Amino acid sequence: MKPIIYITQKLPEQAVAKLQDSYDVRMWHEEHSPAPREELLEQAKEAHALWVMLSDKIDRAVFEAAPNLKIISNLAVGYNNIDLEAAHDFKVMVTNTPDVLTETTADLTFALLLATARRIVEADKTVRSGEWKSWSPMGMTGQNVGGATLGIIGMGRIGEAVARRGQGFGMNVLYHNRTRRSLEDVKYAGLDELLQTADFVVLLTPLTEETRGMIGERELSLMKETACLINVARGGIVEEAALYEALKAKKIWGAGLDVFEQEPVPTDHPLLSLPNVTVLPHIGSATVQTRLAMMDMNAEAIASCLSGKSVKNRVC
Repeated sequence: MKPIIYITQKLPEQAVAKLQDSYDVRMWHEEHSPAPREELLEQAKEAHALWVMLSDKIDRAVFEAAPNLKIISNLAVGYNNIDLEAAHDFKVMVTNTPDVLTETTADLTFALLLATARRIVEADKTVRSGEWKSWSPMGMTGQNVGGATLGIIGMGRIGEAVARRGQGFGMNVLYHNRTRRSLEDVKYAGLDELLQTADFVVLLTPLTEETRGMIGERELSLMKETACLINVARGGIVEEAALYEALKAKKIWGAGLDVFEQEPVPTDHPLLSLPNVTVLPHIGSATVQTRLAMMDMNAEAIASCLSGKSVKNRVC
């Protein structure tokens, strides 16, 4: 009998083709929604490998249901959706997809920064709705990006790539990180100093117990009234209720969000009611080329594990 691989969301045929000859590949049939919890637990009973999405909660119950499980390969860099302690206890390997999405995510980060600063989405809506009646001296005025100060919290590979883009715009770049880095033309700053100084605060840190809720009411109060918060990391890093109040009271100028605490975000979420918030549906790595490259990394990791070869990109 061939080893069983279960994929929790429908992927392009080309992404799974290389596995189909050697393995019994089973895949949830919906492209735009993940397998229900009950389906995941049922499929886990026989699976030797789980190919999962960031939206899948892989907790201890999944491991308990999966006696044959050898590997979980996560279609993301982050893996806060997986209980690594349980993976270790059940001797199950976990892999992710680092590096290949660095430049793509940095592009999206800077696009979101620009869109927030220059009110691109809001301006687009005024044209489409017919609200644009005439040119106005202060109509749709935003914030300068060129020459402004960019503050990056979390200076990993994506942070470095965003810093390069900022430098291309003539921005003064600050960063805050758990460990100091040796970087050219980029200055380290304490968290409070960065928040007080930056015109654009960009969050790129992983979600951990240490970083959960790290941007709350106190931190937002340190930011300039003209500053923008850009989050392309994880929703849980920001206290969303505090962000809503800061934006509503105009204690900060705007926010660009690609991530939320709950995803998909409810349509009645208070942040969605504010005109000074630009929102995206967690598309940091969403280009055709990058997503296919990520899937290729997942497939390679699964095949290597199930055939007893060395596995790249292990996190556990």
